[in-house]
Amino acid sequence: MKICVFCGSSFGRNGAYKRAAARLGAELANRGIGLVYGGASVGLMGTIADAALAGGGSVIGVLPEALADLEIAHQGLDELHIVSSMHERKAQMADLSDAFIVLPGGIGTMEEAFEVWTWSQLGVHAKPIGLLNTDGFYDRLQGFLDHLVEEAFVKKIHRDIMLSDEEPGALIEKLAVAEVPRDRKWIDETKR
Repeated sequence: MKICVFCGSSFGRNGAYKRAAARLGAELANRGIGLVYGGASVGLMGTIADAALAGGGSVIGVLPEALADLEIAHQGLDELHIVSSMHERKAQMADLSDAFIVLPGGIGTMEEAFEVWTWSQLGVHAKPIGLLNTDGFYDRLQGFLDHLVEEAFVKKIHRDIMLSDEEPGALIEKLAVAEVPRDRKWIDETKR
């Protein structure tokens, strides 16, 4: 099994984020689960890769050419794929993975998480997605996702695809037993 992790190329201001990334990397290695991530050696990205490698885990990085120098490509990975674009990066990371975990991060992390969640909603894949909610980092986002359901923009069955936990091991357990629904988005075939 391989889990794709989306996370920041910085550490953020709360040291708990770096500790959570290290714990998740170690937990993946301990369970024999491969890590697929963005390929950088900096920030939370570097932390999770280093922790997984230190634990004897398998780590695959996928990095666009344009960011190889900017994000400082990690040189100690089992595999490092240099791709031509961000779109190719996300597609390859998704293809290589069986599930997704989202750590704290910025715009890119959010974009990656929402894209794979959208793919799940549309039936492109049936891979579970989980937020590692370190120190309540995703509390407000989860409230907003619930608001999307309340306002009838997202079905509850699709909202529930986005799992969450504060502990890496517990989140991995949730992903391992999650069943992603194959319910269609809003299309009613009888009214076409």
